[in-house]
Amino acid sequence: MKKLYCSILGILCCFASYAQTYQVVIKGGHVIDPKNKIDRILDVAINGDTIALVAEHISIDQARQVIDAKGLYVTPGLVDIHSHNFFGTKPDHAYSNGFNALPPDGFTFRNGVTTVVDVGGAGWKNFRIFKEQTIDNSRTRVLAFLNIVGEGMRGGVYEQNLNDMDAKLTAMVARRYRQHIVGIKLAHYSGPEWTPVERSVEAGRLANIPVMIDFGGNNPPLSLEKLFLEQLRPGDIFTHTYGELSSREAIVDIQTRTVKPFVWKAREKGIVFDVGYGGISFAYSQAIPAVESGFHPTTISTDIHTGSMNNAMKDMLSVMSKFLVMGMDLPAVIKASTWEPARVIQREELGNLSVGSPADVAILNLREGDFGFFDYTGYKMEGKHKLECELTIRAGTVVYDLNGIAIQD
Repeated sequence: MKKLYCSILGILCCFASYAQTYQVVIKGGHVIDPKNKIDRILDVAINGDTIALVAEHISIDQARQVIDAKGLYVTPGLVDIHSHNFFGTKPDHAYSNGFNALPPDGFTFRNGVTTVVDVGGAGWKNFRIFKEQTIDNSRTRVLAFLNIVGEGMRGGVYEQNLNDMDAKLTAMVARRYRQHIVGIKLAHYSGPEWTPVERSVEAGRLANIPVMIDFGGNNPPLSLEKLFLEQLRPGDIFTHTYGELSSREAIVDIQTRTVKPFVWKAREKGIVFDVGYGGISFAYSQAIPAVESGFHPTTISTDIHTGSMNNAMKDMLSVMSKFLVMGMDLPAVIKASTWEPARVIQREELGNLSVGSPADVAILNLREGDFGFFDYTGYKMEGKHKLECELTIRAGTVVYDLNGIAIQD
């Protein structure tokens, strides 16, 4: 009897191994996975919190949950490389434990975003607070660029204090929290000195991570050619690429409407060009001629905060839709919103649907209709397509479902 029991148990174990059960199977969607050069209709299977299989005709008999994605696009979870998430309740703290930043979960999943990178909200003095308060309590994956200013992005005089820009201490904290900190951020400094850039790059060198530069402004503006070709390293990031402000040099010549020659050289060097849309950091007068000439962004991002979310920027899918309207094709837009930002922040396990990768997935609808897309100057473009998020999966779990497509009868 014991031998018979063991034989039956062995057969059942073999059958269970053969009939693999998946936690989720996404059926019939158009999969766009730029890292793996996939752009066609396939099924995606998830086991636990990882991608288990991407293939044709995965049997629904093997699935505990089936999501019908026919007519929709299935992509890796979007990665917003420029966001502000150090939300707090301290007055006059701007984006550093203050009211200008946003708690991520309310603004990510409904846009297919599964990873955000807070850019400079915290410095070495208060990163621990940001970690305990936001990173540890968010379902969204929250990473960070550490501000070169020890106080973080508190605004005003705090961000002008050269004495609070310590490359060594910033790098020490970045190395200590390497799991969460993916870069160094410089923002909002106004003045002719190159010291803030130099200290930021030094911190990045010491911690072996990239630097993101937001030129604060000066009159006359500091030279972008010097910044790109002399100060920054390959892999460092210039954000607000398509901004046009009097206190900051633009990448497109305002008179000739052509991308300046040194900007092309910077791209060849390996400088990363990030959208960082924000409130007044994106103008069609820069973006349209740049995109038409083939100068596309390396990474698409929002610079979302309380000032930009209800104005021209709105959200990640709105920004992505604007680049579709300007002439980028959908796979290129998806790449700049998934695989490229993951590569830039050196987290190449993200932004793709490779087997074994985290099961972060966005299911998007490319709606047809008459849509208007405007910038903060009031210039408006009209388009026939607009991206909308139908469903988001984070670590294998459905975290947003617009129309209940994950609910089975």
